[in-house]
Amino acid sequence: MKFFAKFLLKIMGWKRIGTVAPVKKCILLGAPHTSIWDFIISWLFYKSVGGKAYCLVKEELFFFPFGYLLKAMGGIPIKRDTAAGTVKQIIDRFEKADYLHLAIAVEGTRKRTAKWKGGFHTIAKKANIPVYFGIFDWKHKEVGRLDEFILSDSMEEDIKRVKEFFRNRGVGGKNPENFTTE
Repeated sequence: MKFFAKFLLKIMGWKRIGTVAPVKKCILLGAPHTSIWDFIISWLFYKSVGGKAYCLVKEELFFFPFGYLLKAMGGIPIKRDTAAGTVKQIIDRFEKADYLHLAIAVEGTRKRTAKWKGGFHTIAKKANIPVYFGIFDWKHKEVGRLDEFILSDSMEEDIKRVKEFFRNRGVGGKNPENFTTE
């Protein structure tokens, strides 16, 4: 699968950046998330570098036969009753896992939003795991895992820093009108 994924990215014109995160547990914080295709491109990247990443998917999508495909691709069914409940589910999963590279789209939606989600911050702090930047940049056709993002004690300040990182990088989404770092 590694070589097939690498081949697909190449023929689609994507440049791969970085490798698998060098730790057993982490959050891969990705942007800009404007299309379902971001998941496919990111999944192909992580497979192409020999990794397995997981992502959160609303549990309603885990119906036969689609659910089997989602699980095989690293989908984790999540109950979205409350934000606090979702965060607790993820922290519990990190505590039980030997290996978990969890990809999270920081915007929390494919629609345009200025209010980015801070759940990654709470999860990383409580589970004591590192956070790495990930990109699926349609403007430059680059996908990959970038540097570690060192968290501060302020979720709000860290969200501002994350927005600044992606703004300075000049990334673009598949649907650019759905992405803002403001």
